[in-house]
Order: sequence, then structure tokens, then C-alpha cells
Amino acid sequence: FTFLVTYLLHFTQSASNNTFGFTHSYMDSKALQERQRQQMARGLPKQKPITGVKQVIVVASGKGGVGKSTTADLYSMNFFSLSQSKSVGLLDADVFGPSIPKLMNLKGNPELSDNNRMIPLTNYGVPCMSMGFLVEDVAPIVWRGLMVMSAIEKLLRQVDWGSLDYLVVDMPPGTGDVQLSITQNIPIAGAVIVSTPQDIALLDARRGAEMFKKVNVPVLGLVQNMSVFQCPKCNHQTHIFGSDGARQLADTLGVTFLGDIPLHINIRETSDRGQPVVVSSPDSPEAAAYRKVASAVVQRLQQVSS
Repeated sequence: FTFLVTYLLHFTQSASNNTFGFTHSYMDSKALQERQRQQMARGLPKQKPITGVKQVIVVASGKGGVGKSTTADLYSMNFFSLSQSKSVGLLDADVFGPSIPKLMNLKGNPELSDNNRMIPLTNYGVPCMSMGFLVEDVAPIVWRGLMVMSAIEKLLRQVDWGSLDYLVVDMPPGTGDVQLSITQNIPIAGAVIVSTPQDIALLDARRGAEMFKKVNVPVLGLVQNMSVFQCPKCNHQTHIFGSDGARQLADTLGVTFLGDIPLHINIRETSDRGQPVVVSSPDSPEAAAYRKVASAVVQRLQQVSS
């Protein structure tokens, strides 16, 4: 009996020591994580709003070639038409592959304002700024990281937007330095993720959504581009890149599904001519699809901002 009591006392003391050691180790780990978080926060640039811009919305994708720039372009124009009392601008932040000059049918170099800032070029009522206005059409941009970041800083801080209610930023594909620099330097009202339904595109779209969550940028939702192809002769519908992949990903991530955009030759042809489908064919089903997505984004932005 004496041996049993001694054993129990020893076991209780040992368990207590182990529990204390575990708790102490856990508290040390939490304290270390908090110190690391504070040190990282001190090293990050302080967010500063863009002069004259009330809210910034970024349009992003994890992978190139999914129609992100076209969506950003047509979203900006629909946003402008949906809110005539609101002013909207479009910033092309894709330094290596600027698409906005072609999509918006704009050429030339921006003039300088009295305070030596670049004045955006305007078409269809939307002021635009892009690296494509500053370099030759076919000139390759062969820059290292520091030069790219300097260019992004100029596009963010040295443009005279006047007074804008919304600035839509066409982000480069991926989750690299440019994306992090933009999200860390300016306050962003929300991010729109564009993807096709294809599994390989959805993998990168998910990475993009997770990146925005990590840097505390609200994800307004996912747009499913090239969702379905309808034969112009027989009207048969074919899901070339898969069916409902972005909708399912939105459910998995717990974010809003903003809508579908079809794969249609009219969208491609009008975009290549610099005559967006919402202007050249405003009554078409394709234009209606973009208007529906734009309305969903406006609604989500109001929910996030309230």
C-alpha cells in the first residue's frame, strides 16, 4: 500500500511537471510568434492612399491567359455605366505584358501636369495608365526586380488621377513581388479573382485568393471566365475548360461567386479592335454577362465597405 501511494504521488508530480513544461513551452512559442509579427510589421511600408482616389479594387489571377485584363477592362466600363454619378479609372500594373492600351484603343505618351505628374489617357470615359504608354509597342521590357518595383511606384504615386471614386487595378498574374508591393503600399477595398473552370487554372486562382487573405485584403469573389462555348451554327454548348470549377472553388474558399463569362468570338474580336463588347455590342448576351458580374462586384463592395 505504501509503495502504491508513493508511486501515485510520484506520477502526479511528474504529470504536473510535464503539463507545466508543455504550457510554458506553448507560451514561449506564442510570445516568439508575436515578436516576429511585430518585427515584420515594423519592416513593412506604411500604407498610403493614392492621391485623389477613394477606393482601389484589384483584379487578379494566379495564371496568365485566363482573361483577367479583358475582365478588368470591361468591368471598369460597366462600373462606369452602372454608376454614372461615380468616376472610375483603370491602372495597368502588368509591367511586362501591358494589355490596357490595346484593349482601350489608346496610344501615345502621357502629358505632365503642373505638379509634374503623368496625366492618364482617356477613352470611353475611363482614364487609363499603363507601362504600355511609356515604352514602344514591340520593345521588350527586360528589367530586374528593383527597376520593376520603381516602375510600380511611379504608376502608383506619380499619376494625376484627379478625383476618382474607384480605381480598378489590372494586376499581373501570379503572387510575387509586384502583388505584395501593391497590397502593402496602398489600402485596397477588395480583390476580384478571375479564372477559367480548368483545374490547372483553379490551382493558381486558389493561391491568389489565399495570398490576399494573408495580407488582409477582402476577396470580393471569383469570376469564371470562358465558362462555356456555344456553337454559332447549331447553338450546342460545350464546356471546353470544364464546368463550374470556379463556382466550386468559391464554395470551398467561402467567398462569393460573381458570375460566368462565356467563351465567345465577339468578346475576342471587339477586344482586339479596342472596341469593348459593352460599347460595340451593348445589347448582346456577352455584354449582359459582364454587366451582371459588374453588378455583383458593386454589391459585394458595398457589403465589405459597410
